Amino acid sequence: MSIDDSRAAGLGGSAAKGPLAGRSLPDVDIVVLAGGLGTRVGSLLVDVPKIMAPVGGRPFLDYLLHWLIGQGAARVVLCLGFRAGTVLAYLETHSFPPLQVLTMVEPSPLGTAGALGFALPVLRSDPVIVMNGDTMLDADLSAFVASHRSAGTSASVLCARVNDPQRYGRVRINSSDRIARFEEKSNVSAEPCWANAGVYLFGRAALEQIAKLEHGSLERDVLEAMPPGSIHACRVPGSFLDIGTPESLAQASTLLEHGDLIPKDWKP
Repeated sequence: MSIDDSRAAGLGGSAAKGPLAGRSLPDVDIVVLAGGLGTRVGSLLVDVPKIMAPVGGRPFLDYLLHWLIGQGAARVVLCLGFRAGTVLAYLETHSFPPLQVLTMVEPSPLGTAGALGFALPVLRSDPVIVMNGDTMLDADLSAFVASHRSAGTSASVLCARVNDPQRYGRVRINSSDRIARFEEKSNVSAEPCWANAGVYLFGRAALEQIAKLEHGSLERDVLEAMPPGSIHACRVPGSFLDIGTPESLAQASTLLEHGDLIPKDWKP
């Protein structure tokens, strides 16, 4: 099927509207998954987890939390694991008002699904935004929540337009804005496509089912296991950044300092 980029315009962030116009997430908890080993960038990091990777002289965590403040977020739960002490020590000396930042440290590696389930006892909202701790994109999270509620599904995925599907894989979206299937990185062609941007919305019932897994991958064991057409896809045409590879980490400073991910009047 052909993809019409204009259908995603309503979820655009700074490029679509003023940096804070209409943004408010006071009643939506946000879970940031940041407990992984970061194996692909591990050689570039010294004694810090990926979310603390230095970008432009400050940890990536700084950019991420200020981005969430700009989105109108009020409550964030950081799911930590590998080298969690580094993040905990940083938060003891840095605050991010008006954002409330909670931490959950997994007792052993649980995978992204297990980490989300481990955090369930402190989550209060329905739905909950869940995002990878190495990702940012030019999207309006309030519009994402509204789109999810309108769709009436138990799960929604933000999908970004990427030029390298062999790195990210491909998300096939049907005419009803539902995900027909996820295609593995090794099985896709090289043309630009929609990809999983690593930002999700889950209703309470879905979270309780995820918590039963105790261990596993949110992508492989949860999303890809859901029936075709049961997940709402929200397409975002703006900039997309992840710091999961040495190449993207090296480019992050330029994108964050000079790009449109963080509008200049609310940069950290």
